[in-house]
Amino acid sequence: MRTRGAFSGVIFAIILLLAGCGQPLMPADPDGTLVDVRQGVLHAGVTPNGDLVDVTGDEPRGDEADAIRAFAASLNADVEWTVGAEETLVRGLEDGTLDLVAGGITDQTPWTDKAGVTRGYREVVDEQGRTHLLVMLVPLGENAFLSELERFLSDHVEGSAG
Repeated sequence: MRTRGAFSGVIFAIILLLAGCGQPLMPADPDGTLVDVRQGVLHAGVTPNGDLVDVTGDEPRGDEADAIRAFAASLNADVEWTVGAEETLVRGLEDGTLDLVAGGITDQTPWTDKAGVTRGYREVVDEQGRTHLLVMLVPLGENAFLSELERFLSDHVEGSAG
């Protein structure tokens, strides 16, 4: 009897170990954003914000638009731009039509329950002279994509706070 119990315990332990073997490495993207964007298209939403994002030309210009282009290039991806208000763009993250949102969004963003938020990557000063950190938004739960973007911002954006 004792042997059967020990044998059952060993079988149970093996089953638990094997169950963990098929799990993807963390961080993961449940919706596959990083895989979809790599060598594909980065769907970027931007909202106008001074020198950070200027939308008066054919394509967005400015520091954040340049950072998005460089990030897409690092993934061998093209950029498809959507210009809109933050609320509209965050809905695009939620419904899967956008991969990334930027436009002077700071670490004080109210969108933390609707989107993944990068670590602050660059200091900016608002109209009242207060210092904030810029962040970008990504689809909630797409942690591999978020990690890749944070790594890029930390390594490549001048004045990075990371």
